[in-house]
Amino acid sequence: MPDITLYHASPSRSSVTLWMLEELGEPYDVKLISLAAGDNLKPDFLAINPMGKVPALRHGDTIITEMAAICAYLADEFPEKKLGIAAGTPRRGLYLKWLFFGPGCLEPALVDRAAPRKEPARRAMLGYGDFDTCVEVVARAVERGPWLMGEQFTAADVVIGATIRWGMQFKLLPERPEFSAYAARIAARPAAQRAAAKDRELGAAA
Repeated sequence: MPDITLYHASPSRSSVTLWMLEELGEPYDVKLISLAAGDNLKPDFLAINPMGKVPALRHGDTIITEMAAICAYLADEFPEKKLGIAAGTPRRGLYLKWLFFGPGCLEPALVDRAAPRKEPARRAMLGYGDFDTCVEVVARAVERGPWLMGEQFTAADVVIGATIRWGMQFKLLPERPEFSAYAARIAARPAAQRAAAKDRELGAAA
């Protein structure tokens, strides 16, 4: 029996973790959580994640929640897969910046664009500052390519890449060649293709 179990709703934010697991290449189980049926609010799941959200991941006796934290954890736990940057190396700082930038800046900026406030918030109140600056910072980073850390694909690309693809899908990001080219490189990855196919199968079975 695999030592890794993903608590997953298909499709949802946990689809990002499914992709990360495919990049990892280690055996894992999937336990489907039906959000429509309220499985995420039942006592058994709340004991795993009191927030009532997916994804959640069990690795042995360890439970990890929050998508970017799961991706970072898996990269650190399986260093031989080269999906992370080791502690104590200068490039680790930039890698961590992008892992946190995804859920801390880029995703909130896109969500605010999708559901705007009645009155604009002051720039200083927003963790991402302002939308245009946030988008420009990401565009410059992916333009250098092929990946955020240069030639090495990492968990940071899973986190940022999934957010860019989501933003493009729902027209929340401006149409820029930097984003299109980066998203195309991601779409060409076999692990991303396997994860998308598996998510479709899981969604049909739910």
